[in-house]
Amino acid sequence: IPVPAKHPQQKVLLSKSFGPEATFHFTSYSPGEHIICLESNSTRFVSVGERRLRIHLDIRVGEHDLHAAIAQAKDKVNEVTFKLEHLMEQIEQILKEQDYQRDREEIFRMTSEDTNSNVLWWAFTQTLIFISVGVFQMKYLKDFFIAKKLV
Repeated sequence: IPVPAKHPQQKVLLSKSFGPEATFHFTSYSPGEHIICLESNSTRFVSVGERRLRIHLDIRVGEHDLHAAIAQAKDKVNEVTFKLEHLMEQIEQILKEQDYQRDREEIFRMTSEDTNSNVLWWAFTQTLIFISVGVFQMKYLKDFFIAKKLV
């Protein structure tokens, strides 16, 4: 079934052929009388006992559905915007937490390096003290044995 639809300035809004069962819709943004022409492309004469051509038209006029759709779309956009802002706040919080942890890690690393350096110097100092005490004890014992004339 070919279906042309024209708006008041005779411009074609819809021109399409459909099968035996079809649904079509169009949206016009200009007011006035619109023309919808339905025609059958069948060449057979329809007698009483054969199948009949049945047409059901459901015409919805007005802007109510459009405003409801726009309001619903705006609600969804507002919801997505709210979620996006929430996610952006979470990202900022995560970045601040990462910066804080980096600073803490740097302070901990510097403290660990200072502690390791102090332990190394303490071990070196203890070794020098043990060597000097050992040398002093050997010299003292040698002088003691010489004084007592045991050597």
